[in-house]
Amino acid sequence: MNIIERIKKGEILIADGAIGTLLMQRGLKLGECPEIINLRQPDILEEIAQLYLEAGAEIIQTNTFGASPLRLSHSLLDEKTEEINRIAVQAVRKAVGTTSFISASCGPSGKLLKPYGDTEPEAIRESFHRQFAVLIEEGIDTICIETMTDLTEATLAVRAAKALSSNVPVIATMTFDATPRGFFTIMGVTIEQAVKGLEQAGADIIGSNCGNGIENMIRIAAEFKKFTCLPLIIQSNAGLPIMKDTTPFYPETPEFMAEKSKELVRLGVSIIGGCCGTTSAHIKAIRKALKP
Repeated sequence: MNIIERIKKGEILIADGAIGTLLMQRGLKLGECPEIINLRQPDILEEIAQLYLEAGAEIIQTNTFGASPLRLSHSLLDEKTEEINRIAVQAVRKAVGTTSFISASCGPSGKLLKPYGDTEPEAIRESFHRQFAVLIEEGIDTICIETMTDLTEATLAVRAAKALSSNVPVIATMTFDATPRGFFTIMGVTIEQAVKGLEQAGADIIGSNCGNGIENMIRIAAEFKKFTCLPLIIQSNAGLPIMKDTTPFYPETPEFMAEKSKELVRLGVSIIGGCCGTTSAHIKAIRKALKP
């Protein structure tokens, strides 16, 4: 069964946690392109996937968040797009085999669309299309378009994925900030607008990741439920980071997040995982709390 079929059966699926946090613990320098690890030390990707598998994650992501050619061009790696994406999938598969779903992570292009920036929508679409073509060819189980703040860019990505394959489920999540007037992305998108746009683009699963600790994410999930019947995914940070020297420290413990995750289940969230600051310890605690 694919992810959608498992959810329709009423299952709650546990996703993995942060990749960047663990890469930094293993030597990735602040500001360095995380996808460079795919070329230099793919064994680290395998190790991280294995950690999350042992923690009980049923959906494990690839290290491809910034692996669209437009995003890679910032680090002069766009010519390595296919290689970087291919290695990322192969590393996860080597660790998990067929015991977990492999989720192809895809983040923003790093470019601003016109009229706010200088990038044409077609360039964004082509960039995502090139990345997704490799990921789908490598046999990923789902594409997760995440940490989006511009709804236009998010829908371009969803449509690019759907144009390549009608069989691969597409997850789309956006990142919201809490304001006195409610939750908005930094581009001014409300949860209601996000739901409408992502549904119309063809996303199969929608929700939110990053930018918030789990208590705010519970509020965000409740708002999503007002506007959609699609399955929801929530992947919160382990709180908001506190800088200690030059290292971010995330204050929410595995036990705290695990206990709060029960509220996400009560709201009807179908996939629960972690984002920045979460580790295999957080995922293990969430798995134990929700699927003992």
